[in-house]
Amino acid sequence: MVRKAALAALTAGLVAGSSGFLAGCSVLPAAGPTARAVVAGAEVETSDGLFARYEIIDITPAVVEALRTRPLDSLLASFGDHRPSVEPVIGVGDSVAVSIWEAGSGGLFSGPLVADRFSAGSKSALIPEQTVTRDGAISVPYAGRIQVLGRRPQDVQALIENELAGKAIQPQVLVTVAKPVSQAVTVTGEGAAGARIPLSTRGDRLLDIIATAGGVRSAVNETFVRLSRGQTTATVPLTTIVSNPRENIYLRPGDTLTLVRDPQTFLAVGALGSATEVPFGADGITLAQALAKSRGLSDFQADPEGTFVFRFEPAAVVRKLNPGSRLLATPLVPVVYRINMRDPNSLFTTQAFRMRNRDLIYVSNAPFTELQKVLGVFSTVTGPVSSAAAIYAYSR
Repeated sequence: MVRKAALAALTAGLVAGSSGFLAGCSVLPAAGPTARAVVAGAEVETSDGLFARYEIIDITPAVVEALRTRPLDSLLASFGDHRPSVEPVIGVGDSVAVSIWEAGSGGLFSGPLVADRFSAGSKSALIPEQTVTRDGAISVPYAGRIQVLGRRPQDVQALIENELAGKAIQPQVLVTVAKPVSQAVTVTGEGAAGARIPLSTRGDRLLDIIATAGGVRSAVNETFVRLSRGQTTATVPLTTIVSNPRENIYLRPGDTLTLVRDPQTFLAVGALGSATEVPFGADGITLAQALAKSRGLSDFQADPEGTFVFRFEPAAVVRKLNPGSRLLATPLVPVVYRINMRDPNSLFTTQAFRMRNRDLIYVSNAPFTELQKVLGVFSTVTGPVSSAAAIYAYSR
């Protein structure tokens, strides 16, 4: 009788302990929240009422169509497409060379001149290149300091001829900008060889400058173009410029062009075939392709109704999707897109839903998976009870 009472007490204690353990299912291992928890977590209750933390939006054909018009950075919208002046002016830092001819011999520039200053000809002289200093002037023998800043080469020629009139024999002047630093564009970044490219008088578009600098070293679909002009900077994918000629705008002197390599990836976590960071591997992919790259939903774990895409969207986009959102005061709104993979129509919708860089796909565990975990833990806890009962029965 004593042994039977002890066994009953042991059984009751183990069952009570296991019941208390299983009551707190939050202690069970899991890859993330359940589908119900994701929905419930969109709002939290505070002393001031409900506080919205993120928006939950079901992926429908209407949502997919609205996302197609998502505003993206545009070089055309940010800078316009105005062709620069065909007659550039001289600026500080430019290297200027001056050639002078005279109509007859015996003039100032007709005979041999100092070797380290001039290249002599029978009736001409070549003044070596000079860098335009901050005072905007260059020096010309017998003409003094000539202001060239902001003037066209032909205007400077006429100015020098006027200064030499009466000193040289019918002087004719040719001014050449050998190194037009002030009319150049700086190209830098890990996607291309760094260089300072002078703009031609006909005007150069963005792709012309990239080609002159040596082209792009990284994959086109992983390269972004960042253009800075004054206080304005815009970044667009190189594929956008290649596919849309209107984005291939004219560049201006002083522009800085940076080619940035940024591999497009998404994160796949939860009840998927693999949990990892996955590269797009192409110029944009759809949700269906992303799920395939993640080896699809796990047959024994996934909740098809709990497939989510986590993303930060501009407030302008969320305003179209949910005009009554309480999160529109922030420039970027956390959004959770939800799709029910049990619906056959979702197979079409996922092929139209475009993935964005750094999106996170999360698939929650099915309720049956959670039940399996509970039963497994319950079996582990109650195993000693079964063993004790078997020993007791055998001892009798």
